[in-house]
Amino acid sequence: MIEILETGPLNTVQDRGRPGYRNIGVTASGAMDPVALEIGNILLGNPQGAAVIEVQTFPFRLCFAKGGAFALTGADCRAKLDGVALPPWWAAETEAGQVLELFPPLRDARAYVSLAGGVDVAQVMGSRSTSLRGSFGGLAGRTLAAGDGITTGPVEPAVLPKGGFGVVPPAVALKDVFPVDEHGALLIRALPAGEHDLFGADADRFWRQPWKISARSDRTGYRLSGDPIHPVEVVEMRSHGVVPGVIQVPPAGEPIVQMSDANTAGGYPKIAGVIEADLWRMGQARIGSTLRFVPATHAEARAIEKALAAYVEDIRNTARLVSKALAAMA
Repeated sequence: MIEILETGPLNTVQDRGRPGYRNIGVTASGAMDPVALEIGNILLGNPQGAAVIEVQTFPFRLCFAKGGAFALTGADCRAKLDGVALPPWWAAETEAGQVLELFPPLRDARAYVSLAGGVDVAQVMGSRSTSLRGSFGGLAGRTLAAGDGITTGPVEPAVLPKGGFGVVPPAVALKDVFPVDEHGALLIRALPAGEHDLFGADADRFWRQPWKISARSDRTGYRLSGDPIHPVEVVEMRSHGVVPGVIQVPPAGEPIVQMSDANTAGGYPKIAGVIEADLWRMGQARIGSTLRFVPATHAEARAIEKALAAYVEDIRNTARLVSKALAAMA
């Protein structure tokens, strides 16, 4: 069990989300950076998709009521365990009474604290993810608060090297696969969507110009600031299904990228859709950061997915080998 000592707004329990209920208006929720969630669980030997703590407001402090193991992934939040600095993307064992502190990251937006056994809260519709809009899931459907106690699920003791071990972050290991431009802007691959051609010349400008993530952004969607784009004619549209990654353009002309808590339906025209393998990068993009959209093909999207999957599988295999070697030495 752990106790939350200090937290800010919007920190929640998340897992891989609850797909399959959009037809009845239930958003999937889930981690904004699913790659960080998956790797944290791999490092601890947790079941795939075990629930973790998603931290997006800092500082954040927790106390381990008993010994166990944890992993830190996602944003480098300059973490400390009892005042001793920890590397990012790192797993380690802890003793009872030790305090873990996370500080505002210098870049990226969200850190993930994975616990051996996973965060043990009740499942709602097959998921432990918090839906703040629906006030269900997670810890009573709300954000974490100081004084909250969090239990973990049953698990065999994690086998970790003394002092812990970590992995190379995906942004570093796959820097050629997930590039930024010469000005530091994220390059986000996307596919043209249903109403793309309705925007005429503005569709070309959508791809060429940089966009800044507005302060009016959250887990539901990122609002982008830039030169507005508009369809060449007003078209009355019926509401249609919406999923994370869909880029809609409201009448004001500044796009909205649907994120983990995406609406289940909407009637704004869709100009593009972010490829799934780039969604974790969107989840780590900070308010005020700049991005540019790059048109991709389906073949390119599949190739990027394969490169990311190979990176994750390599970590999974390495973690197994480390665990087996340490168990044999015990």
